[in-house]
Amino acid sequence: MKEILIQHIKTHPAITTQDILKLCYQATFGAEHLLMDREKAFLYFDKEWQMTPETDEPMVEILSCNYARLNLGAWKRAGLPAEWLFRMFFSTASTPSSATVADLQSRLEQVDALTASAQLPFSKAKWDEACVEYWKMGGGAVHHSEQYRMIEKPAYRLVHRRYLELIPILEKIAHVENEKVRTVTVAIDGRAASGKTTLADKLAVILDTDVIHMDDFFLPPELRSRERLAQAGGNVHYERFATEVVPYLKNNASFDYSIFSCQKMQLDGNRTIRASKWRVIEGSYSHHPELSAYMDVKVFCTVSSEEQRRRILVRNGEQMAEMFAQRWIPMEEKYFSSYKIKDCSDIIIDTEKGGQI
Repeated sequence: MKEILIQHIKTHPAITTQDILKLCYQATFGAEHLLMDREKAFLYFDKEWQMTPETDEPMVEILSCNYARLNLGAWKRAGLPAEWLFRMFFSTASTPSSATVADLQSRLEQVDALTASAQLPFSKAKWDEACVEYWKMGGGAVHHSEQYRMIEKPAYRLVHRRYLELIPILEKIAHVENEKVRTVTVAIDGRAASGKTTLADKLAVILDTDVIHMDDFFLPPELRSRERLAQAGGNVHYERFATEVVPYLKNNASFDYSIFSCQKMQLDGNRTIRASKWRVIEGSYSHHPELSAYMDVKVFCTVSSEEQRRRILVRNGEQMAEMFAQRWIPMEEKYFSSYKIKDCSDIIIDTEKGGQI
C-alpha cells in the first residue's frame, strides 16, 4: 500500500485526502457500483471515450492486488479499440467483490500510519478529520475532489488485474489488424499447467469470440504408433486440425469441428465456433510447425517446474501428476526444444509472475 500511494502521489500531485479515500475504496471493492445494464454502461463509457484526448500518462495504475485503473487517453494513444477496454471494465464491474468493510478499514489504517510518519502530502490531523467525516457520511464510494478533477482531469476505468497480462497480446493483435483486413488468429502454446486455457478464456471475453482447444485434437489410438509418438509433437492430431480448423480461420464465418474425448478415446460430438474477426487457439502443440502458417500472433505461456507440479497436483491429483511428470511433460519439453517454440513466439507470458517476459 505504501508503494502504491507514493506512486500515485508522484503521478498526481494534486491528490487530496478525499482522493486517497477514493483510492482506498476502489482498491478494496473495485467499481463504485455493481453494473448490470450493459447498454446504459456502454453509452456512458462511449460518451467519455469520445471526449478524452490521447495522453502520455501511464496506461496502467495499480491500486491493489485485485484492481487497477486503465487510463482512457493512454489506451487511445496505443491504438487499442474502445470496446476491448469496455469489456474489461464491464466484466470487472458486473462481478461482486468479496471484500469487506474491515478490508477497507485496514487500508485506511495503513494510510494513517503513513501520515503519522509524515510520508504523505498532508498532516495526520487533516487525514483524521477526513476519515471522521467519511464515516459520519456512512462510508461508501466517494467522488474525486474538485481540485483533482480540475488539475488531473481523470478519465479511467477500473479493471481487475487478471486482465492486465492481456495488454501486450491486445497491442500485438491491434497492430496485426491494422496491417491486414481479415481475421486475426492468436495461438497460445506453453507448458502444462502454465495457464493457457485461463489466458485464452480471458482473451475470448475481451475479443467476444470462442476458444478452439488443442485438447480436442489428441491423437486417436489407431494412430499412436511407436514411430508417431517418437516424433516431437507427434501426439497431436495436427492433420485433422489442418483439415477441420485451419481452412476456416481466415473467414469471418461460423464453423464446427469434431471433439476427441480422452475419456471415451474417440471422437464425441462437435464444437461450434461463432463467426468472429478474431480467432483464439489454446493448447500445447498449437505452434506445431505443420500448422505454423495459420498464426498471426504466437503466445507462449511458461511457469517454473515447481509451480507447475503444484498446480497439477491441485488440479489432477497425485496419480495424474506422476503421469504428467513421467510422460506428458517430457513429450512437451521435447517438442518445445526441437522446434524452439518459446524462442519463435511473439509474446512470452510468465503466468506465475503475472506478466510478459
